Amino acid sequence: MSQPISGALEPGFIDPVLDSQSVFRLVLDAMARPGTVQSVGDFISDVPLGLQPATAACLLSLADYETPIFLPQWLREGAVPRFIAFHTGASVTDNPAEAVFSVIEGDSQECTLGSFSTGDDRYPDRSTTVLVQCALLDNGEVVSLEGPGIKTRSRIAPSELHPEFWNEAIANHGLFPRGVDLIFCAGEKLVAVPRSSRIIREKI
Repeated sequence: MSQPISGALEPGFIDPVLDSQSVFRLVLDAMARPGTVQSVGDFISDVPLGLQPATAACLLSLADYETPIFLPQWLREGAVPRFIAFHTGASVTDNPAEAVFSVIEGDSQECTLGSFSTGDDRYPDRSTTVLVQCALLDNGEVVSLEGPGIKTRSRIAPSELHPEFWNEAIANHGLFPRGVDLIFCAGEKLVAVPRSSRIIREKI
């Protein structure tokens, strides 16, 4: 993970306009093709301590002043809220149910996926997009994905997720068309699991 610049606000994107557009398209592609790994390495380097570069890139390209962001308590107490506010205008909330975007640690059970907004029957898109920070996008429990954007099956294995994470994610898919969308972030890489993807645990 990149380390923050001492005494300075991290610069975010190298080219704020073009890089934001590029990462936005990258995230859309990741959501359209669940399980495919994308990299933001060409767009962002220095980020506040506690944020993965991929997490920061997603927030800077997706968030704005109308999109409250939930952060776990330890991130709310650091430099991350100032970084988010400066680059996006978004506010930080401690209420997961009102967040449009959320950052969580995959190995933490501070908030379950059910804590976030899953939209409603009329507006299922009014749900939270959850950015799940993890150590690696491999070396964890292997799960298979089926559904839109996947020809047969796609396999992912984010590492160091808490024991109930995949059970929560499977329950989330059961709410479709409601439910949260997941983006796993590790270093400069990300992989998306939208709520439309069926998750199959290969070993329990």
